[in-house]
Amino acid sequence: MSNGSGRSIRRWFKSTSNRTFIVWPIVLYAAEALIHRGPPPIHWWALPLLAWGYLQYKWVGVYRTRLGGGGPGISVPPERLVTGGPYRWNRNPMYSGHLIYFAGVALALGSWVAAAVLAFHLVWFDRRVREDEARLEALFGDAYREYRRRVKRWVPGVL
Repeated sequence: MSNGSGRSIRRWFKSTSNRTFIVWPIVLYAAEALIHRGPPPIHWWALPLLAWGYLQYKWVGVYRTRLGGGGPGISVPPERLVTGGPYRWNRNPMYSGHLIYFAGVALALGSWVAAAVLAFHLVWFDRRVREDEARLEALFGDAYREYRRRVKRWVPGVL
């Protein structure tokens, strides 16, 4: 493998969305297959959560990029503060999409292992959000502080 392709692979794995929506489901399905010594049972009723989480992540990313500029993630921060649409209800609807997806994987597989991965990501995304918020406050100042005062971080009206 050439050095350039090695960098490409590392860059691909650094993408949170690639890990959430591709790598983790494969790893968790494989882990459950080992535990069950064959294909694990799938709870089909939980699959809509996977679609919801992914589509929320994708749709909100397009919305935020179109209105706020920047990239789909915080590595290329928005040029304008976006406070409407899904951001009117939750300051982190893209990250919420990841967590909804993880919940769907855990429920679809009926997996304690996947539930532990979800719990890990609840903590990981909360830490990441706090870092993002510090950057956004530095970028947008009082406008962002006012937005934080009005809109909850995770659950509308609660948390």
